[in-house]
Amino acid sequence: MNDLKPRTKQFALDVILFTRILPRGDEFTVIKRQLIRSATSVAANYRATQRAKSKADFIHKMGTTEEEADESLFWLECLAELATSKHAELTRLLKEANDLTAILVASRKRARE
Repeated sequence: MNDLKPRTKQFALDVILFTRILPRGDEFTVIKRQLIRSATSVAANYRATQRAKSKADFIHKMGTTEEEADESLFWLECLAELATSKHAELTRLLKEANDLTAILVASRKRARE
């Protein structure tokens, strides 16, 4: 599952680049900060899972990573609902956040078996 390490990092970087084009305004400032925090946390926490000291530690760290991916998905969904037009990059990021969340959920379930 090492292929998720570069994938989660790329997700974080893509989110950072995407937020640069968001409109100015208090609501977008709040969402932008929250989204950057959660997306970068997905990558950082996934990286930490690779250094887990035990199976229980791995499961715990995967849980945190899963929560951050789902939070990123939430903020992207908020942006999609606030959007006045379709944006291809937002659509792609929504799909990636959803895919990462699903992968992390499945990985954590498998680890518990």
